[in-house]
Amino acid sequence: MDRWDLHQDLVSYSIFSFNFAISNVLVFLALVCLIPFYLFESITNLRNNTLYIISSNTQIFFELLFDGVKSIVSENIQASIKQKFFPLIFSLFIFVLLSNLLGMIPYSFTLTSHLSFTFTLSFIVFLGIQIISIKEHGLGFFGSFFPSGTSIVLGFLLVPIEIISFIFKPISLSIRLFANMMAGHTLLKVIAGFAWSLMGSCGVVSTAYIIPVIILVLLFVLETGVAIIQAFVFCVLICIYLNDALVLH
Repeated sequence: MDRWDLHQDLVSYSIFSFNFAISNVLVFLALVCLIPFYLFESITNLRNNTLYIISSNTQIFFELLFDGVKSIVSENIQASIKQKFFPLIFSLFIFVLLSNLLGMIPYSFTLTSHLSFTFTLSFIVFLGIQIISIKEHGLGFFGSFFPSGTSIVLGFLLVPIEIISFIFKPISLSIRLFANMMAGHTLLKVIAGFAWSLMGSCGVVSTAYIIPVIILVLLFVLETGVAIIQAFVFCVLICIYLNDALVLH
């Protein structure tokens, strides 16, 4: 089983009444932030600020991800504003993708399989989108809660519904990512534990471990695909929320 399923302090010390700690969450957050710099440096010549003429496998992989996120942004955000927010969406995609994939390494820590992490990320991004919308539209931002062409009487019913729907957007965004990652990783750990138990058995039973190992390999491939898809889904929903906030109806 994963040793770092829960928040743990790896290094902790106190100065007066303040406690300073380096936890497993902080370590993996640092990795998620630093790995893109290493990967980008590996596909570019940073000193000369140029790309290599012959693309490496890493560069080709990044180009595929870049094109995928570009398609998502183009399809869900109006052309007049899509280029402005593409760096944000691509950065979020890389951040969520690495957070998902790092958890596939044995004895690692899956950031996105914890609701506190996904909710904090979703809430911060969603709050930033609303701040941008208020800056762009001013008081017209609140008009999005009252659909155009709606009568006053019907508005008393629709406005509360719109407000509740608005509040639940970051909640549903975080729960969707959390639930998918937690379920898949939990299943992997359960089957891995079962295979390990069979290997420690005696007699003919010990040879049966090959069955859960085969299932484990197949699920590992499936879970890797889910990790990539969930990163794309997260960005799709962010694009939709961003477009709705900037293009009021």
